[in-house]
Amino acid sequence: MRTTPTRLAALTGAVALAAGLTACSGSDDGGGGDGGTADATSLKLWHYESPNGAMGIAWAEAIKVFEEEHPGVTIEFEEKSFEQIQQTAGMILSSDEGPDIMEYNKGNATTGLLSSQGLLTDITAVADERGWTDMLSPSLATTAQYDESGVMGSGNWFGIPNYGEFVTVYYNKAMFEDAGVEVPTSLDEMVEVMDTFVAEGVTPLGMAGAEYPAGQLFYQLTLSQVDRQWITDYQMFTGPVDWQGPELTFGAETFAEWVDAGYVASDSASLKAEDMGVAFINGTYPMMVSGSWWYGRLVDEIDGFEWGVFNFPGNTFNAGSSGNLWVVPTNSKAPELAYDFIDITMRPEIQAILGNNGGLPVAADPADITDAKSQELITAFNEVLENDGLAFYPDWPVPGFYDVIVNSVQKLINGSAEPATVLDELGAAYDQGVANAG
Repeated sequence: MRTTPTRLAALTGAVALAAGLTACSGSDDGGGGDGGTADATSLKLWHYESPNGAMGIAWAEAIKVFEEEHPGVTIEFEEKSFEQIQQTAGMILSSDEGPDIMEYNKGNATTGLLSSQGLLTDITAVADERGWTDMLSPSLATTAQYDESGVMGSGNWFGIPNYGEFVTVYYNKAMFEDAGVEVPTSLDEMVEVMDTFVAEGVTPLGMAGAEYPAGQLFYQLTLSQVDRQWITDYQMFTGPVDWQGPELTFGAETFAEWVDAGYVASDSASLKAEDMGVAFINGTYPMMVSGSWWYGRLVDEIDGFEWGVFNFPGNTFNAGSSGNLWVVPTNSKAPELAYDFIDITMRPEIQAILGNNGGLPVAADPADITDAKSQELITAFNEVLENDGLAFYPDWPVPGFYDVIVNSVQKLINGSAEPATVLDELGAAYDQGVANAG
């Protein structure tokens, strides 16, 4: 499967066709911590990518390059879990125990919140000086810029993404062939495929209710019913969101119906994303709805069957955005070294490593992406971009919403609450967050 330079160029803007949005900000000193790194002998770096995932592989090479170019300076890398950073970032960054640079989730509730609290360095001047602003399209910049209230899309720069990401459907080609089913092109066809697997005693969808996958499936189902204005209202507070309206009602009720029909295992409420991914890798489930961040790892670990991806059938809009951000905490003791490391991750040779290992680079030379399997993912991503189809993520709008979504959608899996009740819970938390933001 070939990717032309024109199509791959969309990755330079990874979210280049996404709608313009409103946004966020903070201080403007362009530095952090003690303001200088001339005597620094180490750079403390945190991220939560798996070692054999695309980002993990690319960033490991970036660490090598950094240390070669900075004799006497060592990168002290600590791999953290997504949950560790999600739950403790504010507390850690308020202390002297935090990193000098770290990967952090983008959006109002995460980077936006910390920027509004003064915990992240405003890197606007640095981003302009080092050319990062020229490498990233306006829609990529949406997730890098935040206003004084911590709303993304405008204001100062508080992070730099170097890859794109989106939610898609992974499928086991061997299981599809054995069941005599084909890749669905509509939601009705998806249901028919899942009915076929259930009839054979196979649970069609891997799921994890204790972390993000369940909330993302609920969001994907909701997105099947929305237009761009609904997404903008939801993410940017440009209009009211009706939590008992047809869009969200469809998402919650359909999710519950899928559990009742056996498409999703009722005992998956306590499972984590790692459990779901490992089960798919082991051939337990024919499908898994999750992010492109899994792609490189699946390439590395699946050797017993053929697999592929298809975009959520029938959807114009899909969860996705730029990738997570490199952010420099205000208390960083080596901000200049942190900027040097970000620079390295944006180089064509590092971007090519990312792209050829299942990632979605934002500053790669198209000629450097030669891996056919990686081109498969890039092609699927381009299909979303061509539809202006990136809808960001369900937990982004307000602080603390991630945990609310996880806890509420778990109830749809274990049957402890009706869809309308779950939507009431979500709506109350969302509306309170919007009120606080105002």
